Amino acid sequence: MIVLRREIGDVLRDARQHQGRTLREVSSAARVSLGYLSEVERGQKEASSELLHSICGALDIPLSVVLREVSDRVAVAEGIFVPDTVPVDLAGTVSRRDLTAVG
Repeated sequence: MIVLRREIGDVLRDARQHQGRTLREVSSAARVSLGYLSEVERGQKEASSELLHSICGALDIPLSVVLREVSDRVAVAEGIFVPDTVPVDLAGTVSRRDLTAVG
């Protein structure tokens, strides 16, 4: 069974670790407690849209990029083919750095 909060937590943790940042740094920048952020990353807490927005802001990653990565992971878990290209109309609005930050 796919648990959405676990996928969201994995994507956020991967992005944070890719940036070489600590939980403490991100929790401070996002203005969320260290313990709560840790629980979100471990899929133990369901993050509100406001909290996700704050965490994404602290990571300097658009929420849409995080949600896309989560969506792709869920699709793969469901056995759905996910193309590895960005649609042309979207490609012009998101920088290459943004797309690779979570992958």
